[in-house]
Amino acid sequence: MLTINEIQDEIIEEFSVYDEWLDKYEYLIELGNSLEIIDESQKTPDNIIQGCQSRVWLDAKMDSDGTLNFKADSDAIITKGIIALLIRVFNHQKPQDIIDAQLYFIDEIGLSANLSPTRANGLLAMIKQIRYYALAFNALNK
Repeated sequence: MLTINEIQDEIIEEFSVYDEWLDKYEYLIELGNSLEIIDESQKTPDNIIQGCQSRVWLDAKMDSDGTLNFKADSDAIITKGIIALLIRVFNHQKPQDIIDAQLYFIDEIGLSANLSPTRANGLLAMIKQIRYYALAFNALNK
């Protein structure tokens, strides 16, 4: 199992092959299309991330090995790619590792600099929600 930083390094390397942001957006859309979709029954108001302009549903479960398993979906293709990236970084990680993680890949790949202000707010809301889940599951396991 790769660490959060090893996964971030992989993502940085993958995005480094693209010079233009249009190509990076296309790759982001591809990632969104490969996202393991949340079950329709989990697309509830409780699972909608507040602060996103588009609708993003996120659900988390703790696996028997003590790691978190995230599933998500969005009704916007770029946003779906962004949540797919975040899930890739945080999926199957321990709650404390998620809480402690420094997310440097977002700036390294130029994502934060190339998002509209509303998408940037949505990105922060997604990260915040993932961390809330990690905090909650961490508290349950104490």
